[in-house]
Amino acid sequence: MGKRRKTAILVALPAAVALLATGCGGGGGGAGGGDSNGAVSIYGTEPQHPLTPGNTNEQGGIRVVDELYAGLVGFDPTTAKPYNLMAESITPSSDAKVYDIKIKHGWKFHDGTEVKAHNFVDAWNYAALATNAQINADFFAQIQGYDEVHPEDPKAKPTAQTMSGLKVLGDYEFQATLRAPFSVFPVKVGYEGFDPLPDVFFKDPKGFESHPIGNGPMKFVSYVPNQDIQLTRFDGYQGQDAVHFKDVDIKTYSDLNAAYSDLKGGQLDFLDLMPPAALVGDTYKADLPGRTLNSSLIDIDAIAVPYYVPGYNNPDLRKAISMAIDRDGIIKQVLNNAYDAANSYFSPSLDGNVPNSCEYCKYDPDAAKSAFARSGFTGKLTIASNSDGGHKEALTAVCNSITKVLGVACDFVPQTSLGQFRSMITSHQATGMVRSDWSADYPSVEDFLNPIYKTGASSNDATYSNPQVDALLAQADSTADAAGAIKLYQQAEALIAKDLPNIPLWSEKGTAGYSSKLSAAKLSWKRQPDLPSFRLA
Repeated sequence: MGKRRKTAILVALPAAVALLATGCGGGGGGAGGGDSNGAVSIYGTEPQHPLTPGNTNEQGGIRVVDELYAGLVGFDPTTAKPYNLMAESITPSSDAKVYDIKIKHGWKFHDGTEVKAHNFVDAWNYAALATNAQINADFFAQIQGYDEVHPEDPKAKPTAQTMSGLKVLGDYEFQATLRAPFSVFPVKVGYEGFDPLPDVFFKDPKGFESHPIGNGPMKFVSYVPNQDIQLTRFDGYQGQDAVHFKDVDIKTYSDLNAAYSDLKGGQLDFLDLMPPAALVGDTYKADLPGRTLNSSLIDIDAIAVPYYVPGYNNPDLRKAISMAIDRDGIIKQVLNNAYDAANSYFSPSLDGNVPNSCEYCKYDPDAAKSAFARSGFTGKLTIASNSDGGHKEALTAVCNSITKVLGVACDFVPQTSLGQFRSMITSHQATGMVRSDWSADYPSVEDFLNPIYKTGASSNDATYSNPQVDALLAQADSTADAAGAIKLYQQAEALIAKDLPNIPLWSEKGTAGYSSKLSAAKLSWKRQPDLPSFRLA
């Protein structure tokens, strides 16, 4: 998964009986006109996995999946406000445990078949089944019967092939019964992992991966690894987030500076983050006059300290590292004030954020030295990240700050691509600290905890496990009252902050740029190009 940040968005968890708004879509934004049959190119990174909803959870893949598929719920690109996309209605029971879901009629997959209720149910069951080894499996953990299709013990075999909590009630209606009340569910189903799959997928999943068929605004054309992914407009798309051009070329870059050079030269039409050098003195504004964007992001950037790395299962070491990082100095000197220092584990824009909940996120050289002395750590520290995302300068500065304060060697270790980097992490092969940034999948504090800090969670890069945290998260998940759930999530965060499995660094102020080929564009709260807002000049 990914990254990014905050400000004017104040997103509250939905009450159990709240219904999603209808009709407030994510499209529009910009005047009409321009070449509706033209093409645009956008920045991309190499996906980690094949382009299917259940097996994609990082920025390189999500960027494509977002366009290939459409789910029950969409989010306004600016405010993150949820709205019904494929859902006609999502109606909860009074205890927020049973959800009746009706979908709109007439929506089509790119192969011409109609999207029906069973396409959601089948996709969710496939993603959850342990033997299918889908990276988003644990997103379905709240559904009744998940423990039977996905046993907690990784060596155990499933005792069922489908979740008992999912029932198809008709062509356009299905029901989801949860293991316990869960007030976040109507928003969580907006995550890409809950998108539907066509019948053809289940006949040949491996074959499908080479030519994915979705139900979104764009359909698949071609994929050349480490080069580009090409999509074209699906004219049968019925969502309000349709695009106003014909083709998009998602270009794969291994170097952010090269992407920026292409943007300036007109060989790339949209870049969703600026390299550090372009931020210095607001150089990017001079390079791209009138063609820069700023957006409030819902994200947090951090480094994970994997417990399986020798010497890293050491609370004093983690405290020492965190307090040795001069976040404000790095933001000012290296990141040109394009970030805000993090002092908690939640994005500051979310309802439930507690400022300064991370007591060890404050720069304190003396306390850092004392903690390091207590740790007894010997050896060298490293921080790994992909080299295609523009992280080298900032993480090198983090290492330099650690070395300056603690007197221990610390090096930045580049990985060739985001896909390679994430594969190293998910296979637990890291040999030091790793960049572990997070962009909200949906606007909820729950999304900043369960996927990252629950034992065995898909994005638990530190392999962190605390039974007390797990118990609080489970209790929060099963609390029907949204305000009550937030308090429990906050209690879980307080325990995580003491353990420091991840060290929060900063939240990004979204900065993007586009070429003169576009007359309008937006950067979404997920730090993704909002393609429906694009207008060709």
